[in-house]
Amino acid sequence: MFNPFTIRLMLLATLPIMFLAGCKKDNDTDPLADKKARYISNYADIVLAGYEDSYTTAVALKTAIDSFVAAPSQTLFDDAKQAWLDAREPYGQTEAFRFAGGPIDDEDGPEGALNAWPLDENYVDYVNGAPTSGIINDPTSHPNITAAYLETLNEVGGETNISIGYHAIEFLLWGQDMSSSSAGMRPYTDYVTGGGGTAANQDRRARYLQACAELLVQHLEEMVNTWEAGGAYRTSFLALENDVALANILTGIGTLSSSELSGERMFTALDNQNQEDEHSCFSDNTDRDIVTNAQGIYNVIQGTYTRTNSAVVSGYSLIDLVNETNTTLGSELDVLSESVITKVNAIGNPFDQAIIAETAGGNGPIMQAIRELQDQGDKITEAATELGLTVSTELPE
Repeated sequence: MFNPFTIRLMLLATLPIMFLAGCKKDNDTDPLADKKARYISNYADIVLAGYEDSYTTAVALKTAIDSFVAAPSQTLFDDAKQAWLDAREPYGQTEAFRFAGGPIDDEDGPEGALNAWPLDENYVDYVNGAPTSGIINDPTSHPNITAAYLETLNEVGGETNISIGYHAIEFLLWGQDMSSSSAGMRPYTDYVTGGGGTAANQDRRARYLQACAELLVQHLEEMVNTWEAGGAYRTSFLALENDVALANILTGIGTLSSSELSGERMFTALDNQNQEDEHSCFSDNTDRDIVTNAQGIYNVIQGTYTRTNSAVVSGYSLIDLVNETNTTLGSELDVLSESVITKVNAIGNPFDQAIIAETAGGNGPIMQAIRELQDQGDKITEAATELGLTVSTELPE
């Protein structure tokens, strides 16, 4: 007969099993349940690391912008531009976490405040032939430029009326790209006050730039907080049934590969031959946008992420999971993910010149990368089917 103390120990010993059974109802019947859980947990670690790096580099960007605004010079202007380029590297990889039912682009998510594009430049500041256009040059309608106020103006009246985010900062640092051989050539003197400056409203332009940087940091901090250990979304995500979480993950990377990146961000620009359709049109950084987006998909497939400090987050991969039941399919996905990285790195820079050097439907480097990304999306769908899941890689309405 068990004494009360022994019975209590037995109950405590069974509690973790009872809890896991309650959270993962498919554990009892799915022989891959433990391996799926390992992959899902590793994915959550990669997501957190990606947003932490995006946040850290956004803070560095804000610091560089604040320093430049305090004492405008060409050197500090160049430092701010480099900080923007550095910040895009980790953030571009986090786009693999979109379309996955997560917090970045749900109805309250900050994606539109972070990375909306294409941006209608004259909604923000002066453009070629319209020296008084934009919020910056309209103190009557917009007397106070603050972060909170600019956020209320984002996409008001149209999807291209983008007032904040990475691309608003990009435009304020580089200006319009009117050159076939360089990025935008905005002079740093657009921020010089007290005489000697160029363009009007230099002080308002500086406040606008700082407010955008402040919002960028704020929204990325929200993503870190919700994905960290004990964070609201991470807790909900890890409590999902394995197959629900897994389907969300594969829907995200499949949609980015098949539709958003290969279609909206690459084929549309190539087909229209229009640099206004490229992602980072002011800085000529679109080629890196494409590479980092593809790298983000690769990270999720391979279950690994190299942080900005060179530390590596790594664990059970999608390849490992698929190999449990179909090594041929696992190998095909592995080879294809490597090939995609090779193809996107072969795209020329600047992208606005690369798109006019080839034609849609041809066999140039951009079309080769587009086809490889679409094939990868199809292979991700096959992997989902192999795992008993149904996913769609079409863009949501």
